[in-house]
Amino acid sequence: MVILLELLVVVVPAAMVLLADHVPYAWSIPAALVACALLPVRRWRPWLAALVCLPGLVGGLGWPSTVVALYRVGRKSTAPVMIALVGLATVLPSTLVVVTQRLPAGAALLTFSFSLFMAGAPTALGALITTRRELTASLAEASRARTAELEAREDGARAAERARIAREIHDAVGHHATLIAVESAALAATTEDAGTRDTALRLRALAKEALAEMRAALGLLNTEPIPGFEGIPSLVDRARKAGLAVEYEDDSGHLPPPSTGRAAYRVVQEALTNVTKHAPTATVHVRLSNQDGSLRVTVANDPPTTPPRPPGHDQGGHGLHGLKERVTQAGGTLTTTHHQSGAFTVDATLPTGSPKVDRTDSTSGGSAQTQANA
Repeated sequence: MVILLELLVVVVPAAMVLLADHVPYAWSIPAALVACALLPVRRWRPWLAALVCLPGLVGGLGWPSTVVALYRVGRKSTAPVMIALVGLATVLPSTLVVVTQRLPAGAALLTFSFSLFMAGAPTALGALITTRRELTASLAEASRARTAELEAREDGARAAERARIAREIHDAVGHHATLIAVESAALAATTEDAGTRDTALRLRALAKEALAEMRAALGLLNTEPIPGFEGIPSLVDRARKAGLAVEYEDDSGHLPPPSTGRAAYRVVQEALTNVTKHAPTATVHVRLSNQDGSLRVTVANDPPTTPPRPPGHDQGGHGLHGLKERVTQAGGTLTTTHHQSGAFTVDATLPTGSPKVDRTDSTSGGSAQTQANA
């Protein structure tokens, strides 16, 4: 296809030269034919092909090859090169005609105008096509970049939602499932009825299985409102009903921002869950206080009356790590202290001014992978 196109590029201008009725000079046709034969050079050196056409222009028969060469100049050359070659193609033949034929001013102006049009039109057309293609490519690249940006935002939103789901499953569902398992085990240990004991043990096994499965089922959505500061008393009451000895004291003085309240709720929830798992016979002290304009949440358990339960192989152990990320994301700090006596303290300080996270955020920090392993 390329060879056929180049053959047409050479043959068509050459045929136009040979069909000319008037030949100004004896060398006009040879000069024009040489320019036509060298037109393929324009593919690599457009400016050189245009210069080769100038003798044919001076001879009066070089316009067919010059139009082809200048079109390529417009496609591939810079603006200074285009201006220089168009100027030469306009001035050289026009000056020769005006001088040899001694044309008046009006005719001379028309001659220069015609030459300028013949040289400038193909050059401008080539430059316009190149500019259009570059603009189309730029628009396509901008469209691809915009699409990639939207996809990245969607991926980020999906990742954030997966992380939020994982945190909510771990904190909310895990808390309740743990209480079910503990109460079932307590019922099995205290009842004298064999049927009741078997049912309680099966219930405990199902609760543990649910705990294991929910860590993999991160596609579940919780449509209930996220508990906040006002839900802490109910959380303490549920823990008491589950058999945990909890002493609760609220000296915070006022309601904190929603993000801080949600983070405080999660601190208490995670601490009570850990005590239920590892030291169910210990007394827990939950205290909310105002310290230097910040909300301080302290959950401390006394040494258990029975040896603490060792962590099971399926209990993860990353809940406190995720809780620390959550508190940090809310703009606060979290410290944990393990005493040799078996007591354990969780101490969080949360800001009560302008929250550092958006109010629509769950203040639940931590990666999905971290919470899935919790």
